[in-house]
Amino acid sequence: MHVQVVDYRAPDAAEKFTRSLHETGFGVLTNHPIRQALVEKIYADWLAFFNTEAKHDFAFSKETQDGYFSTEISETAKGSTQKDIKEYFHIYPWGRVPAQLKEDALTYYREANALAAELLGWVERYTPPEIAAKYREPLSNMIAGSSQTLLRVLRYPPLTGLEPAGSLRAAAHGDINLLTILPAANEPGLQVLGKDGAWHDVPCDFGTLTINIGDMLQEASAGYYPSTQHRVVNPTGEGATKSRVSLPLFLHPRDNVVLSDRYTAGAYLDERLRELGVKT
Repeated sequence: MHVQVVDYRAPDAAEKFTRSLHETGFGVLTNHPIRQALVEKIYADWLAFFNTEAKHDFAFSKETQDGYFSTEISETAKGSTQKDIKEYFHIYPWGRVPAQLKEDALTYYREANALAAELLGWVERYTPPEIAAKYREPLSNMIAGSSQTLLRVLRYPPLTGLEPAGSLRAAAHGDINLLTILPAANEPGLQVLGKDGAWHDVPCDFGTLTINIGDMLQEASAGYYPSTQHRVVNPTGEGATKSRVSLPLFLHPRDNVVLSDRYTAGAYLDERLRELGVKT
């Protein structure tokens, strides 16, 4: 399995990138427009925030799904029996964000959202006509006016050695949305499940950007773009003593977008949130 590393500025970037998404569900971009200095500042500032008790003042809302999710209520991946070893904060432009962290977070949200929209346009352009005919509306239109696109700041804490047997920082899962954009984390660990049934490390050189297909795009494209299972494995050695910070942006359509005969985007999201145990 070969996740393609593509130079965003290359003339054939869009074609190469979308081919990698079709073949593996993943693509990696270099020389992209997301500012590394901003990413590193967000990592450092949020790592400090997660080390304070103030995070509990933003306890998540089951109704709106914004705010802080502790390790105690972290997700249990579909089909898994163990909670993931992580805590995280959900950021929406309309939601709650700590005042001292808000400006950088919303700047990143805007910039990453603009890039995600451009990449969705690439996907649309290189979708074969017989697959594109299945889209109920242009992919780029599905996100127009959406209030559901989510920025998640994740912290995987250092391991204590007391973790339940079989638990992972993030158990194998597929993302719910259309596309996920993820700057390389400050520590490795991301793996993707290949068609060969083996787990493969995703290239994670600091400064690269990893993009993967979510279940909603798989649904809308009748499987042409696969939502590949991926996970974050537990580190060993010195890595086990370090926190891992991650900053995925989940590109979501409006709730009323029709994905297929089976689902609207809103119905799909509700079903998955209930399966994850974070919505009743």
